[in-house]
Amino acid sequence: MKKAVVLLSVSVLLGLIVPASVLAWPWSQDMMNQPSIKPQEGKMWPFPKRSIPVMGLSTKVANREESKELTNPILASAESIKEGRTLFRVYCAACHGLSGKADSPVSGKIGAIDLTDDYVQSNLTEGWLWGTITFGSYVMPAYGVVSASTAGSNDLTVDERWHIVNYMKNGLTSETQIAYP
Repeated sequence: MKKAVVLLSVSVLLGLIVPASVLAWPWSQDMMNQPSIKPQEGKMWPFPKRSIPVMGLSTKVANREESKELTNPILASAESIKEGRTLFRVYCAACHGLSGKADSPVSGKIGAIDLTDDYVQSNLTEGWLWGTITFGSYVMPAYGVVSASTAGSNDLTVDERWHIVNYMKNGLTSETQIAYP
């Protein structure tokens, strides 16, 4: 009987120790803690020679104030407005709403403005709107490539920003609303 109790005690003790020691082996490490390069960590490798940049062109103006007098080089055609509408829905509608009237769930919380307002439509130049998209404002992030070293994943090309301006000036107001699917 004593032998059975001792054997049972040893079995229980081994049953408790062995799983704990197995968990301490190197193969039990979590994948997250393995040696790896995490996103945006470490030094960025230089681009290979003769590679083609796909992150747009650097902006030639230094700030939003300098962009005020720029003129839109892209004609506000139906194609441009349609392209601008698509980009607006991807990049701008989360804060300004699909209608541009600052009617999204977060508009009031972050202070997004109504882009169909008479002040925006009449007083703000296309260059100013383009500069705001490019450089951002108080709470709005920048969506333009300011320099190759600060390029981000949400950067729009120069033309894409002008398409959005065409849509904001010619497609958001109710009088000129163009019906696109």
